[in-house]
Amino acid sequence: MNAESKLSMLAPAFDVERVRRDFPILSQSVHGKKLVFLDSAASAQKPRAVIDAMTHAMETQYANVHRGLHWMSERTSDAYEGVRDKVAGLLNAPSREEIVFTGSSTGAINLVAHSYGRGILKPGQAVVVSEMEHHANIVPWQMLRDAHGIELRVLPITEAGELEMAALPGLLADGRVGLVAVTHMSNVLGTYNPVSRIAQLAHEAGALLLVDGSQAVVHRAVDVQALGADFYVFTGHKLYGPTGIGVLWARMALLDAMPPFMGGGDMISSVSFERSSWAKPPSKFEAGTPAILEAIGLGAAIDYVQAIGMDAISAHEAELTDHALSRLSAIEGLQVIGRAQDRGGVVSFTLEGAHAHDVATLLDRNGIAVRAGQHCAEPLIRRLGLTSTTRASFGIYTTREEIDFLADTLVRVKGFFQ
Repeated sequence: MNAESKLSMLAPAFDVERVRRDFPILSQSVHGKKLVFLDSAASAQKPRAVIDAMTHAMETQYANVHRGLHWMSERTSDAYEGVRDKVAGLLNAPSREEIVFTGSSTGAINLVAHSYGRGILKPGQAVVVSEMEHHANIVPWQMLRDAHGIELRVLPITEAGELEMAALPGLLADGRVGLVAVTHMSNVLGTYNPVSRIAQLAHEAGALLLVDGSQAVVHRAVDVQALGADFYVFTGHKLYGPTGIGVLWARMALLDAMPPFMGGGDMISSVSFERSSWAKPPSKFEAGTPAILEAIGLGAAIDYVQAIGMDAISAHEAELTDHALSRLSAIEGLQVIGRAQDRGGVVSFTLEGAHAHDVATLLDRNGIAVRAGQHCAEPLIRRLGLTSTTRASFGIYTTREEIDFLADTLVRVKGFFQ
């Protein structure tokens, strides 16, 4: 019995057709074809449970949070704060007070770059990022470098699309690195990075670790304590929740030490014209009226995936990824990008003689939604010697039949260009 068969036996039962019935959008057609949505890494579709939770809040209980003594405000505040507990449970965070709501993963990383980067890191210290990072985990550190005198160092990748871990000790050796910031799972290569090992090396060198979990938290269980991370970020819209809501988890000692990112209502303890004092975390980092409905939607999304079970989701998507790699690699002239041993449900590829945008357009004509371009990872695409790729990415609603249809359609697309 092979490893995949053993995994299937151990994993909880997963009924993909039942899951698909929970997503109203999947029943429609595109260009007269059945919709095949293979762009979940960009933004996932929403189950009825999320749609209903947000609609119910608007129809029955909506009010601003933390500001009113009336029934509506108290009920909405309870719902909003209840999501903090759900996020803490999802990440196995030690405390709900370590969960900070932001607008996105990008907002969470910028919060750390501003509050920790400018507030605690000193000019002359360094931040390490990797060659496979999303722009959201590159540009904020470049801005910190230019404004605050931080050095930016880059951890290279191997030809297989994995981190060059042998190079990390050298980048850390001089003791000047204050922070290592890496993705948990690449949005282009699908590579899962050895976060626990990175955390160990970073901590031994006196540095902290920020992990961009935007992709990983969707596909497998995340335990921030086991990972050894100091900061972990993710976004709601990739986890089958709404846009406009993201999460920063950070160790409480760090949140206590970091200055606030934005000033305004709800993040203060007291205000006078002479001075203001700050509320305790997480309120210190949540200025202004928050994304109330979006947080409620995120809570419903967490409930939804946890009801299915992250082990079941991980096993389903691992089987899909293996099947996709097998089918696509058999197409002559198609090159799959990345050969990592540990990878998630993202497959980027090129097709000989065809631009990625043209491939995506022809796939769309057949009802297949994929992404084409640089995937907000231009340095990685250039490192690979490419200008763009086509990317198929999978979710809990993706089926083997959709993978087969993608492969069969790509054979026809190849014939068109020939």
